[in-house]
Amino acid sequence: MSDTDATAVAQTEFQKLMDEGTYLTIPKVGDVVKGKIISADRREVRVDIDGMTVGVIRGREIFSENKDYDGLGVGDAVEATVIDLENENGEMELSFRFAGQKRAWEELREMFTTGKIIDVKITEANKGGLIVRVNHVTGFLPVSQLSPDHYPRVTGGDKNKIFEKLKSYVGSSFTVKVIDANESDEKLIVSEKSVWEDRQKSVIAQYRVGDTVEGEVTALADFGAFVRFGSLEGLVHISEIAWQRIDHPRDILKIGATVSAEIIGIEGSKIFLSMKKLVKDPWSDIQKRYKVGDTVEGTVLKINPFGFFVELDPEIHGLAHVSELSNVPGIDVNTLAKAGEKMNFKIISIEPNEHRLGLSLKALSDKAEAPAAEVVAETKKEEAVAAE
Repeated sequence: MSDTDATAVAQTEFQKLMDEGTYLTIPKVGDVVKGKIISADRREVRVDIDGMTVGVIRGREIFSENKDYDGLGVGDAVEATVIDLENENGEMELSFRFAGQKRAWEELREMFTTGKIIDVKITEANKGGLIVRVNHVTGFLPVSQLSPDHYPRVTGGDKNKIFEKLKSYVGSSFTVKVIDANESDEKLIVSEKSVWEDRQKSVIAQYRVGDTVEGEVTALADFGAFVRFGSLEGLVHISEIAWQRIDHPRDILKIGATVSAEIIGIEGSKIFLSMKKLVKDPWSDIQKRYKVGDTVEGTVLKINPFGFFVELDPEIHGLAHVSELSNVPGIDVNTLAKAGEKMNFKIISIEPNEHRLGLSLKALSDKAEAPAAEVVAETKKEEAVAAE
């Protein structure tokens, strides 16, 4: 080919590039460019940018937050972010880290939008929840977003014990959904509870309020007991465990025990149960067993500044208000009896609908009249406070 022909070919190719606008595609700092790897090692990756120039990725800019950049080799097509148009060697300085971060957050936003279920590894724990990694991005799994299987049920809500339980999950993998992905705030929140709720919807739909279930007691807390039946779990509030007043669910229940309960409420994924509804209310026929004016023997269960809680039988408990314990003003009620002691009392009031029974010590000695209305009212108030 003559020089004239070569020149003509070059001009034709140049004109073609002009027509295609290729001369306008010079990238700027911050742009994402595409290219192919021409060399790679742990310290440096060199990329051919469409034959236009060579880009180099060095040091910390090699490490990306997107798994697509793992295990790259010569000839692989990649994307990178321009961080300098020309370095000290006249090469374009690039970053996988920024491009990877952008793609990683795009994927996280897509997970959030679609509700995709993913597995994450627990890397750390703090008192508020668990630290996870999703596509090399650090995220947070709050305690409130744990499933019932992993929620730390600690008696009394001891924060140190909760923290110890959370730390035991480090290294484990949990199945979660992304419920918040905000790149500008670098905020990534995931939920295990959300996955659990979705999976339980079809199961919960098979149950109705009023159904009777049988299950195993899985945990006891100050406020009630958790019972697992099938793949579901419900809460029996302490007030729904038994008709009589109890101080703690462990007074009646043990973990692992099999119990029957009635479903009394379903709110989303929360199921509320009652054990006492399956047992006849002992107060419904109490007047066949006890009458006002009877003298009865009872066991002092608990002593409070406002009186004694007394067990007449395993089902019926009563209150001997401080005003009915002694005629001595301001007497220390702890000097009159001890918890566990058996004593005689006179029944001074019975209210079946409210499950209240009033007792008196002093009525045995002074044959006092039935208590004044204000005393009865005060007794009701104190019983209500104690029951809370």
